[in-house]
Amino acid sequence: MEEGVQVSIVIPAYQAGDRIGAVVGAARNQDWKGGGIEVVVVDDGSADDTAERARGAGARVLTQENRGPAAARNRGWREARGEWIFFTDSDCIPAPDWISRMLPLLEEKSVGAVGGSYAIANPGSLLASCIHEEITLRHEKMGGEVRFLGSFNLALPRKVLEEVGGFTEEYRHASGEDNDLSYRIRKRGYRLLFEPKSTVAHTHPERFGSYLKEQARHGYWRMKLYRDHPERMEGDDYSGFSDFLEPPAALAVLLLLPWRGTVWARALSDALLVLLFLTALIPTVAVVLSTGRGAHTLFLGVRFLRSFARAVGMAAGVAMFWAAPAVRRLWGGRA
Repeated sequence: MEEGVQVSIVIPAYQAGDRIGAVVGAARNQDWKGGGIEVVVVDDGSADDTAERARGAGARVLTQENRGPAAARNRGWREARGEWIFFTDSDCIPAPDWISRMLPLLEEKSVGAVGGSYAIANPGSLLASCIHEEITLRHEKMGGEVRFLGSFNLALPRKVLEEVGGFTEEYRHASGEDNDLSYRIRKRGYRLLFEPKSTVAHTHPERFGSYLKEQARHGYWRMKLYRDHPERMEGDDYSGFSDFLEPPAALAVLLLLPWRGTVWARALSDALLVLLFLTALIPTVAVVLSTGRGAHTLFLGVRFLRSFARAVGMAAGVAMFWAAPAVRRLWGGRA
């Protein structure tokens, strides 16, 4: 490690030329005065000017062919110089006290990682605001010690990353890789701490179609996560019971469509739709009450349709990560 550098901030970036300068600037402008800080941007095969803009903002830039954020983070921390590794994303603006709030919590030997929460970078978008308010309510329910931390706002000792081997690079998209890392750290006996006052301002999706596509991807990679960590199918501190109920219920509705003409299928499908409506209504009411904004009733439709997007992704994930390996094993056994 280079003398004088104690904290390395690693930022994976892909096609982020329009925003990476602001992210690097915020990462460099921290109020922590305990030692040197370096900002490492890993350009994951961008075709735009991400690398040039990051370098111009004062970051140390590494480039690679596109391999996904998990691989980019691994490249970043392995070539970083600091004893403490902080991660954020290229669409997140760290608050000035980001490091100073989290770093003291890492000094206890039993702590394997510390994570923080979100602020919102685009509050003018109603969809982004709905998404953010739901996340806020989830984070308010989380305690100080948790079972899962998100990589958008994460800090670890280098030695812990070395011990667990970093992120699993089979997760090619930003979904599930931080859960996987959290679970492996806890299996080593370390504690995970959550500091909600340490925030990064995130740009949430503003287009409904893009958001549903993102949620389908989450459903897909969640199936790999549960294959790798079946004990975590019971959930964690962030996910609630309805998160596990909604996608299978929505998938059942879709599978029943060909038989909607029969009494039994229509009755079952209608019952499931009512269930999905109710599971969407309860958190929507909570969001509206917490913000006092009637416009946030939009979240009812967002949550309802999100269940179907996750269901489609879940079905594809089951086929890829559960069914396909079983078929290959069966075929190999007969060969």
